[in-house]
Amino acid sequence: MAAFILLILKTDYFVDCVLKQKKIMKPEYENVLLINNEQAERFEMTADGFTAIITYKLNHFTFTLLHTEVPPQFEGKGAATAIIEKTLEYIEKNHFKLIPFCPLVVAYIKRHPQWKMILDPGVQNNY
Repeated sequence: MAAFILLILKTDYFVDCVLKQKKIMKPEYENVLLINNEQAERFEMTADGFTAIITYKLNHFTFTLLHTEVPPQFEGKGAATAIIEKTLEYIEKNHFKLIPFCPLVVAYIKRHPQWKMILDPGVQNNY
């Protein structure tokens, strides 16, 4: 019975993600805070004492995301997806535009084209 309930919960989570078309991050990262470290020009997400980052350059109202780095302890555990989603949400919520140079971010946007809406008009046709 417990396995069946767990399956239902996981299925509901998946269906919710598919319907919203934006969030696919693992639940354990949902309440982890994203910090915009403006001095270091990077977004930071710290969990369990380890920090994942996305470096950027900000030009007026456009973030150029340069590089995503996840500590080895987080590799394969959804941390890269979580920090990318949180960063895209930050950009959207604060009415910025995006130029993705980081290959992970580019791949994420290609897999989730609903994020094209925040792309800088100069790069939208590339996706």
